[in-house]
Amino acid sequence: MTTINPLADRAAIVAAPPAAKPPKAAIADDMAMIRAASELTRDLVAPSARIYWTDFLLSAAVGYAGVAGAIFAPTMAWALVAAFVAILALYRAGSFIHELTHLRKNALPGFRFGWNLVIGVPLLIPSFMYEGIHSLHHNRTKYGTVEDPEYLPLALMKPWTVPLFVVTAALAPLALLFRYAVLTPLSLLIPPLRRIVMERYSGLIINPLFRRKPPEGDFRRQWAWQEGGVWAWSSLLIAAGVFGWVPLRALLIFGAIAAATLVLNQVRTLVAHLWENDGEVLTVTGQFLDSVNVPPPGLLPELWAPVGLRYHALHHLLPGVPYHALAEAHRRLKDVLPTDSQYHGANYDGLPGLVMRLVAGSARGAAA
Repeated sequence: MTTINPLADRAAIVAAPPAAKPPKAAIADDMAMIRAASELTRDLVAPSARIYWTDFLLSAAVGYAGVAGAIFAPTMAWALVAAFVAILALYRAGSFIHELTHLRKNALPGFRFGWNLVIGVPLLIPSFMYEGIHSLHHNRTKYGTVEDPEYLPLALMKPWTVPLFVVTAALAPLALLFRYAVLTPLSLLIPPLRRIVMERYSGLIINPLFRRKPPEGDFRRQWAWQEGGVWAWSSLLIAAGVFGWVPLRALLIFGAIAAATLVLNQVRTLVAHLWENDGEVLTVTGQFLDSVNVPPPGLLPELWAPVGLRYHALHHLLPGVPYHALAEAHRRLKDVLPTDSQYHGANYDGLPGLVMRLVAGSARGAAA
């Protein structure tokens, strides 16, 4: 005869180790969430030219005004204030490169050219470095795999990879200057070097195993004029420093501000995902839950995750919705979907908790 001892059974449950979380690859699609996301946001997919141009140009203007203020400020305190404003504003203006990769052809005439002229070329980050790259990150069968240029399983790697991931961004302006001023002309003279430059040094990527394919068609022409423009600008910057056309102090301040925007973006990238996938193909819901939303009421995410990037998980669910409509899309889904929906599992409070989660995950991986 079977006997029941509630106290003993309870003690056994308490003593048992918690069940391990299922791997992301084992997560089935939440079809109710996916259908709701599609049906509730059909009227939000049209980008507003007025919002895009106003936001971008205003951000760029404030950013460059901040650079000028930092260079000509009468005191160090004012210089630091101006530099801080410049970093945030240029970071926001630069973040529109993400929108460029998702805009349909002819949706915003002239915006790609304008962005490259105002931000892409001056900051050495032309849009060809991201276009044709970011789309692979959204590919259903490539996300989180070795074919994803924007993914590393950071939560499963050594703890030192997290700070190294951020620190390397500070050196990016020097690397970009060398890539365009030196490698561009050399590679045009040396075909084998050109192949290496195009495969390995022509993308804003974090996966060192990724190799880029050569551009084709109209994109090849875009690549050519953008790379030519950045080559001319980077060469001019070097000449200005060598021949004293511009005070070295001004160039260093501009470079430091540019580096800070890239570091800020790298920190944002650090918490855009949970980075818990080890090369497996994920479902749409698995990709969504490996990504991060930091919705209101917090205000700071608008500074460190601007242009809709605070809704990064939602963006993976609805990559065609423009940045200015993501807040409304989130509100609709949050209000309609039940509390047990997977949708709520991708919402987090803020940057510190996400960083600590990532660091703790990498520490556990190192101890295992």
